[in-house]
Amino acid sequence: MALSPIGGAVPAGDVSPSQTYRPALTLLASLFFMWGFITVINNTLLPHLRSVFDLNYTQTTLIESVWFIAYFVASIPSAKLIERIGYKRSIVVGLLAMATGALMMVPAARIPSYGVVLAALFVIASGITLLQVAANPYVAVVGPPETASSRLNFVQAFNSLGTTLAPLFGGYLILGRSKGGTSEAGVTLTAAERFADAQSVVLPYIIVAVVLVILAIVIARFPLPSMGQATRRASREARKGLSLWSHRNLVLGVPAIFIYLIAEIGVSNLFINFISQPHIGNLTHQQASNYLFLLWGGMMVGRFLGSLLMQEADAAAVLAIFAMGAFAVMLVATIAQGPTAMWALISVGFFHSIMFPTIFTLAIKGLGPLTEEGSGLLIMAIAGGALVVVQGWLADRYGLQLSFLLTAACELYVLFYALWGSKPTGEQLPAMPTHAVLSD
Repeated sequence: MALSPIGGAVPAGDVSPSQTYRPALTLLASLFFMWGFITVINNTLLPHLRSVFDLNYTQTTLIESVWFIAYFVASIPSAKLIERIGYKRSIVVGLLAMATGALMMVPAARIPSYGVVLAALFVIASGITLLQVAANPYVAVVGPPETASSRLNFVQAFNSLGTTLAPLFGGYLILGRSKGGTSEAGVTLTAAERFADAQSVVLPYIIVAVVLVILAIVIARFPLPSMGQATRRASREARKGLSLWSHRNLVLGVPAIFIYLIAEIGVSNLFINFISQPHIGNLTHQQASNYLFLLWGGMMVGRFLGSLLMQEADAAAVLAIFAMGAFAVMLVATIAQGPTAMWALISVGFFHSIMFPTIFTLAIKGLGPLTEEGSGLLIMAIAGGALVVVQGWLADRYGLQLSFLLTAACELYVLFYALWGSKPTGEQLPAMPTHAVLSD
């Protein structure tokens, strides 16, 4: 039975005492790190590609939309592939797909071609989708069931570490080695300069591809747990006569994830362009990428703080406080000028930090044996990030700064969900009994 990324009722398992799970857990954490790292490289890649291909904001945000469309398109095929070849092999396939997409960036830069870039990023995102669906169940079976929640938080912290370090990597190897990345905002590049800038993505994506292939080889040779058919048959039997749609917390939680992703991706994708503007930060794109590090670092700090707060406080109440904070700073970012607007946008990373995991946890509360289906719907809702193109259109039509009113509106829905939508309805179903089938 599949596991939700943020806990829930899942078959975890009767792990043999001789099973050494810590090395496996460390290896799994590297997966979370890599997909967080690669996802956020896009935030430095987008302003770079906007300069290389002379794109407007709609075309720029379409790049990220293609990335998140892959979550919607590839999720069901990923589940079928896992059923056919198993979780471990699917993780290897996902890593190799990501490596293939990374290598596709080389001809995309040599041509250079906006279309090939979109295709390459779609392949990378499809590989990440497969990892999202396949890797999470391992976290539940590589140790004692009673510490499954601790393990999940551990690997998610590595995801945040990846998102925090990626802007430094991209800023140095992509923006720092390009004319567009080191020039002041508004400078128009010649055709020769744009062609030269396109080549700066080759080295970082070759490095990423090599790391992914090495990780795939290591995982292919590592003895990881596997799910057995018996758990899936038992799960189907337990779900008979039950309905997801009687659970308000899930029904309203799916759009909450979808809408939250619009806010998070809109901020991160347009961040460098926003604070580079003369009336905001007056920075080069390379300099602005260092502040993106602070945005994602704030998310990592916020997750640790939120985790501590939720040990004593109600999770929905904490979510409501963070949503109000996010709404307030987004209004400041939209209305203010100079450093005030810049630091307001940086601070929203802190307030966004707990939103995805907390919404996810509240949405699957009380689902019992329906947790698998509920989690699947929530994962598909990550495709909401594709609608960042709407903010790109707003930026082109009304200005980049005013486009962040869309983000502020998204924060209001999260606040609504925290205050009312997250309250469980319907029968509160007991958790499924846990067990696991280990590989030889």
